[in-house]
Amino acid sequence: MMGNTLIHAQKELDILVKSCSDSENRPIIEGFIPEILALVGKFGESGQSGASAPFVATALSQAIKHLCLQEPICDLTGIDDEWNDRGDGCYQNNRLSSVFKDGKDGRAYYINAVVFKGQNGNCFTGNSVLLKDGSSIRSRQYIKTFPFKPKTFYIDVIETEWADKNQTTIKAGGGWWTSVVKNEKQLEPVFKYYSKY
Repeated sequence: MMGNTLIHAQKELDILVKSCSDSENRPIIEGFIPEILALVGKFGESGQSGASAPFVATALSQAIKHLCLQEPICDLTGIDDEWNDRGDGCYQNNRLSSVFKDGKDGRAYYINAVVFKGQNGNCFTGNSVLLKDGSSIRSRQYIKTFPFKPKTFYIDVIETEWADKNQTTIKAGGGWWTSVVKNEKQLEPVFKYYSKY
C-alpha cells in the first residue's frame, strides 16, 4: 500500500503543479509538497486496509485542520493549567479562546454555544434574543461538566427592524432591531447539552 499511496500522491501533485495553473489552491499546496508527501508516505507505511484507510485519513485531516487553526484536538479538561487569568477577574481557556469563567472557581461558559439565524439567512451572536414569555436567551451558555467538547447550535429567529427604540413603528433602515426565537423547541437540544441557568 505504501508504494501505491505515495506514487499516487506524487502523480497528483505533479499534475497540479504542471497542469492546474488556474487552481486557487495550487500556490498553497505547492508550498507544502514535501510535508504532504512525508505524511502520505507515513500513512502508506502504516498498513491501512480499504476499511480503515478512510477512517484514519479523516482523523489525520481533522487533526491537522484543528492544529493549524489553533483549536483543540480533544476535549477540554477544565484543569487549572488550561486557564489564563486576564487580570479582570475573568479567566480564559488557553486551548479554546471562546471558553471563559468568571473567577478562578467560577462556572465555565462557551460564548459560541448558540448562533442565531434570521429569516434572511444572516447569522449573529448576542445577548438579548427574546422568548415568547418576554425573557431572553444569549449565545453564551454554561458548560455542564468537563471534559467538554464545544458544540454550537443554530437557532432560527424572526428579526424586526423598528423606527426607534420604543418599537412602535416597523421601518426598514430604522436601525433598532429585535429578534425573537421562531420555534422554542429548537432550544431543547441546547439545554440538554448546556446548563439552562
